Parts: sequence; structure tokens; C-alpha cells
Amino acid sequence: MNWLNDLLSNDPDPTETREWVEALKAVIDNDGPERAHQLLDGMVELTRRAGAHLPFAPTTEYINTISPTLEAKSPGDSAMEWRIRSIIRWNALAMVVRANRKPGDLGGHIASFASAATLYDVGFNHFWRGPSAEHPGDLLYIQGHSSPGIYARSFLEGRISESQLDNFRMEVDGRGISSYPHPWLMPDYWQTPTVSMGLGPISAIYQARFWKYLEGRGLMPKTDRKVWCFLGDGETDEPESLGAISVAGREGLDNLVFVINCNLQRLDGPVRGNGKIIQELEGGFRGAGWNVIKLIWGSYWDPLLARDTHGVLKKLMMETVDGEYQNCKAFGGAYTREHFFGKYPETKAMVANLSDDDIWRLNRGGHDPHKVYAAYHQATQTKGMPTVILAKTVKGYGMGAAGEALNPTHQTKKLDDEAVRIFRDRFNIPVTDDQLKDSAVPFFHPGEKSPEVEYLQELRRALGGHLPQRRRKATESLTAPKLEVFDRLLKSSGDREISTTMAFVQSLSIVLRDKDVGPRCVPIVADEARTFGMEGMFRQLGIYAPHGQKYKPVDRDQLMYYREDAAGQVLEEGITECGAFSSWMAAATSYSTNDLQMVPFYIYYSMFGFQRIGDSAWQAADMRARGFLLGATAGRTTLNGEGLQHEDGHSQVFASVIPNCKSYDPTFGYEVAVILQYGMKRMIEEQRDEYFYLTLMNENYAHPDMPAGAEDGIIKGMYLLKDAGKPKKGEQRVQLLGSGTILREAIAAAELLDKDFGVTADIWSCPSFNELARDGFDAERWNRLHPEDKQRKAYVTEMLEGRQGPAIAATDYIRTFAEQIRGFVPMRYTVLGTDGFGRSDTRANLRRHFEVDRYYIAHAAIAALAAEGKMAGKDVARAIKLYKIDVERMNPLSA
Repeated sequence: MNWLNDLLSNDPDPTETREWVEALKAVIDNDGPERAHQLLDGMVELTRRAGAHLPFAPTTEYINTISPTLEAKSPGDSAMEWRIRSIIRWNALAMVVRANRKPGDLGGHIASFASAATLYDVGFNHFWRGPSAEHPGDLLYIQGHSSPGIYARSFLEGRISESQLDNFRMEVDGRGISSYPHPWLMPDYWQTPTVSMGLGPISAIYQARFWKYLEGRGLMPKTDRKVWCFLGDGETDEPESLGAISVAGREGLDNLVFVINCNLQRLDGPVRGNGKIIQELEGGFRGAGWNVIKLIWGSYWDPLLARDTHGVLKKLMMETVDGEYQNCKAFGGAYTREHFFGKYPETKAMVANLSDDDIWRLNRGGHDPHKVYAAYHQATQTKGMPTVILAKTVKGYGMGAAGEALNPTHQTKKLDDEAVRIFRDRFNIPVTDDQLKDSAVPFFHPGEKSPEVEYLQELRRALGGHLPQRRRKATESLTAPKLEVFDRLLKSSGDREISTTMAFVQSLSIVLRDKDVGPRCVPIVADEARTFGMEGMFRQLGIYAPHGQKYKPVDRDQLMYYREDAAGQVLEEGITECGAFSSWMAAATSYSTNDLQMVPFYIYYSMFGFQRIGDSAWQAADMRARGFLLGATAGRTTLNGEGLQHEDGHSQVFASVIPNCKSYDPTFGYEVAVILQYGMKRMIEEQRDEYFYLTLMNENYAHPDMPAGAEDGIIKGMYLLKDAGKPKKGEQRVQLLGSGTILREAIAAAELLDKDFGVTADIWSCPSFNELARDGFDAERWNRLHPEDKQRKAYVTEMLEGRQGPAIAATDYIRTFAEQIRGFVPMRYTVLGTDGFGRSDTRANLRRHFEVDRYYIAHAAIAALAAEGKMAGKDVARAIKLYKIDVERMNPLSA
């Protein structure tokens, strides 16, 4: 045993050490490694208690976690499953190659699924349950680049037609299938969008956690269903991929399984050419409290490892870096014999009786269905902790010289005829040379009654049905609370000053009291509940904690103390906007994954919403999420003391680019209540796949009664707040538009204009310039396409048509926000906004700095009237002097 000799070479008492080693070996031989592990744990604990420092070893040897003697045996027909897997491989390749022999450069990926085919095949055949009356079904986060292989399996199952395969990545005319998993594009098929790398893993963690939350609250029965998340080793470089693994370990999410396809290659080259990605990941996951299953070597390695009595092969495996492992697969058996096994005489002798082809066939664990089955079996049996399977594979497996284990393989999408023939022969596909003539790459289906298809269908029937599949609507529709229940918010607040944030909190409190909808509400905060005045919910609803509260909180004697509860309703996520949003997505798609409608409310600093997690917001749109996002302390001049990094002047613009996100910037409590009630009606009664974003402010002021009949205008995005009446002869009139807190500046500007210039103003509240713009674009498009029909008018046009004077819009957002409707405003239109970086100062000074306060609005109105010849330049100059406007100051956009 060379390793023992190395150990004893500097040992102060080699005889004693040898006795300990021999004693431990006897335990392993007689009682097994588990007993040896138990004894060693006890000795480690005893040594630590004696005060010794024992460093933590985060990794184990570079061999499989499950020894051959402990492997669960697959009940399947391995020969049949190999044939099925080979057919799926062929059709996945054919799909991409055919697409890229057409005009248009459609792209696609072959190598990712080629490396992961066995990992998916074993799961579909034996582990992943479809939703049925007997079981709620598992949830799959399938690696985006592997989508061709999933389609190819569904083709054999009869779920996807040959025509659809032939129109891969050609969706515009409705015949094709999407490039990656996109529920928006294939709403009955894909469950989760994953190709924006890194977002799938964190979403899967919080999805598994949300299931535990539902179980803890008694809203969903406890089952053994699991979330299975597939990702690549290169994908783990994304911070989101590993950023929340401690959450899964801390909360013991044994309903979660990560399968990391360790093919050792990123898009351009090695993941860790100079190191070992599997060892690195093992250390990270073990440290985070996960059950780690290393699936490195296939069955062909078992005899060699069994003969490695001195540990030289294991030592060599540990010493060899990933870049060299890739060389061995790329350059074949002779290279591997010389450069890998040839490093030590002992290992060279081990393969002396093997041919170069035999050495090349030494397989990696992720390509061995027996090893994969054993790993999945252990993962499904693990209790009290999540599992990660680190499966070593070859990227581009089966592609031969066209891409197997080569750096450019990820981008390979076009194979020449010879490469196609080699692939066909390797997997024994019954396609003749004549069928491959003229660059044809035909799909192959063995027939609906073939043994392969019947075997495949029987396996899926036993597992409850096909996957992936997606539920479009929940069986049960909930009834949203009526608007009348928000009555106190629809009325004036009198002398009491509140913020729109508090108006939301009061509205949420009302919803929580609703006997049907209240229990389905999921309040979510990222460690800022006290900032938003929501700490009262801690005691009222409890903060979800899977193990309850094991301590007495320091504020236990206070009314609003920090109460954690295993059945808590509030998700208090800590300082993680990405994690909190992932929780929100899990709740917002519960109607689909659980047939259980939930109504999530995630409130956060608006600047740390779309700007920080914009990719996740797009993912939520693709997932057809339904719920409320509340961007609090919004606007560039409302959060007065925080400065550049915190002041939001563009989240509404970000929201505008998400097609199914309906966004609003309300000013008054009644607007908040109307939007929330309307949103609930749309999402839980009508079950529309859209979500709502409201910006809320922390500025306190009095709120008026809701004007009669304003509800429709609030939802459409604009209503008349104050009508100045019929203009008197010779009187100048302007139209003032605003949203959020800056609407109040417009109201004040109207008073200045009347007092100082005799100019009257109609005042319009515009809670959603985004919705106004969408309506206008829709009307514009309809008119272009229906030239002989009666032409439609944009809602903005209908509202302002016939009104006198120019229009001035001012908001707490960059000018782009209100500029969207310029084409539909039937008069001169001036827009003021908060372009530029934020500042720390008082609200008044910030509004002066960004030129959106009452004085700048009044000045803009006089300038617009002068531009129309209704007032003179001297009037504009007078406004500048009267309102103390510094004409020489730097433009805030460049300041």
C-alpha cells in the first residue's frame, strides 16, 4: 500500500499507526464502511472535545460515492432501454442538423444532450412521476440546451409530431417547437424555463422550499414528490446557481435533487482545466449540508478499481486535472494508455492486457445507466437533506471527431454526411445509406406498436403519465374580494396623512381577512418589513420557519414581536432579492404546479427589483406567473436621503418591456385599492397569465375621495382628477398629467398658474403610462391593418380630444416613461422626468434638481403656451424669474 508507506515515512510511531490502520481495515472487511465511518466520527468528536484542531476535509476520493456492492439494481430491460436511448439520440441530432441545413441559420445544440441522454433516460424510465389521481407529480427543471432530446422522447411517445420536429426553432407560423423550455410558447408542455443559466437552480431550491411551506401551512398534503433540477458544471459559475444552496441544506429540503452534468466543458473550453470541478462542487455542497453523490466512473472501471489494492489508481485519478481527462477522451485509447495509465508502473500494468479500444471504452459514470439508476435510487431514499448528483460525462458523446470532448463542441450544429453516418453506426440506427443521400437526415420512429414504443409507454403509465406536462389553469377559481370591502381606502383620509405604501399594507390586511383569499395570500419581504410598516404581520400571521421558533425573541414583550412558526404565512427571506423573487415565482405558479391558486405579494425597494433581478422577472413572465410585485420607496425624488444607488427612476420603464406585466404608479389610496382588486379578479377569477407591478412611495400626505366613476380610468391608465370647467373667453388652458407623488406637484402647479398667470388647468391622474402606451400601439396597429374599417382611437386621444391647450406630463421617472404616449396626445406635448443619477437631499431639493417640481411644471406650461403663440416670451421670462429657475445650472442628465 503505497499510500500507507507515504503515511508512515514521517510517523513518530509507525508501529502504532499500522496497528490502527489494520484494525480499521478489519472493521471495513467485517462490518462494512458505514461502521468504520461511525467509529471515525466518534474518534473525531472525542479528539475535538479534547481541544485538538481537526481541519474539515470537504472532499472525498475521486471515485464513485456508491460502491458496486451497494448499488441498487435497475428493474428495467437494459438492452431495450439502450435501443430507445439510441433512437432518441438520433432524432435529437437529426432535429438540429436538419434545421441547420435549411436557410436561416436557426442554430441549436447537439453536444449537451449527447452528454446527458442517459441521465434523462433513466429518470424518465424509472423515477419521475407524472401528475395523476394517485400522485401530484414531480417537477423537472430541464437544462435548456438539452431540449432537442426531450422533444425526441416525446416524438416516440406520440406527443410531438414529425412535422413539429422538422420545424424546430420555426415557431412564427404556429407549426414549430421552441428552442428551449418556454412555458409561454408551449403552455401545455414545458413546466419551467431554464436556459437563462443560473436561474433554474435557485428557482428549483425555492420551489422545493415552497412545497414545504404549503405542507407546513396545511394547504397541501405531505408527499414524496420531488423537484429535479438539471444543470451543467459550467453553469455553476453563475452566482445564482450556488448562491442559495445553503438555504436547501439549512432547511433540509429532501424533496430536492440537483443533477449536475459534469462534462467538464463550458461553451468555449474547460470548466476547470487546471483543477477538478467535481471535487470543487463536492466541497461546496457538502459544506452546505447536502447529500453528495459522486457518479464519476462507469462499470467498466469497477474491475480496475477492485484490483487497485495499493491505491495507486485512485491516487492517479486524484492527481489528474480535468483538462487532461478531456484529452484522454478526445485523443483515444492509445493516448490514454501513455499519458494517463503510463504515469505509474502499477497503473500501466493494470491495462497491459487491454487493447486501445478497450481503454477508450472505459466509460464515465453519467453514461452508465446502471450507475445512474443507483444514484437516483439513493437520492430518492435520502431523508432530511437535499441531494446533488455529480455525474461525469463526455460533452458531445457519440459525435466522434465532429465534436466529442472538443472545445468547440457546444457550438457544433452542422455535421457533414460522414459524421452523420458514423453517429448512425455507433448507435445502430436502422437508416440506410440510400436514406442519407442528398444530405438527408431522416427522423426514425420504430412504429406505435413497436416493442420499443410499447415499452416506453408502459413505463410512463406506471409512473402516472407523461412528462414534461403543464397545467394551464387551476381546477378551482377563487373569487376576488369586492371593491366595496376596501371602502375606507376609497374615501378621503381627512387630516390623516399616509403613504401609498401604507395604503397597500392596509389593503393587504383587508385581503388577509377574506375567508377564501386570505389563506392563499403569501406576503414576501427581503428583510425590509419594518421599513414598509408590515411588522404587524409577524405576530398576526407568523414568519414561516420549517422547525418553528426555538428561542425567545428579544422583543417578545412587544405587540409586534418577531414570531417564527412552522405554519407561518409570511416569507421573510433575508437579504436576498433573487431568493425572495424565486419564492414569489414558486407561489405565482402554484396554480400550475400544485393545482392550488396562491396570491403572492412581494414588496421590496423598487430599485432592487427589475434592475437587480430583471432576468428573473422575464423568467416569471415566461412561466406565466400570477401575483403582485410592490416596488416600495419608488421614484427618484421620494426616497430622499438614500442617494444614487437607491433612488429609482426607471423601474416602470423596465416593467414596460415585459409583455404580460401590468404596471401602475398610483398616487392615492383609492387607486391602490382599485388596482389590487382588479388584479386579483384578473388573476384568480379569470385566471389570466399576467402579473402586476405597483410602485409605492413612503411620502405621507392626505388622500381625497375617489372621484365617481374613476375605476375604469384607473385601470386603463388615465382619468380626469380635476375638471377646470368650460374655458372662459380669452382664458388660457393647459392639460396637466402626472403619476405617483409628482401628480401632487402638478396639482400645486395648477394653483400657481391660476394665481400668477390666470391660466387654468385640467388635471389628469395617469396611474399607468405603460398601459396607455400599449392601448395606443394596439389601436395604431389595428388601424394600419384595417384601412377600410372605422378607425379606432387610442384611449389617451379619446380623453384629451376637444380639450384646450398644450399638455404637460411630469413623473418621478425618466422622460422615456411618459414619452411613450406622445404619438397619441392630440396637442402639443411636453414631458418632464428625472433623467440622470440620484442624489441625497430633501424631496423639495431633489425635485428642483430634476426639474419636476411645481415651479418647473408651471414654467413648462407657460413655455408651451408661448410656443403656440398664446403667450409671449416675456411671460416665460417672468415665470423663470418668479419661480427662481436657474437657467445656467447643469443639465441633471449629465450632472
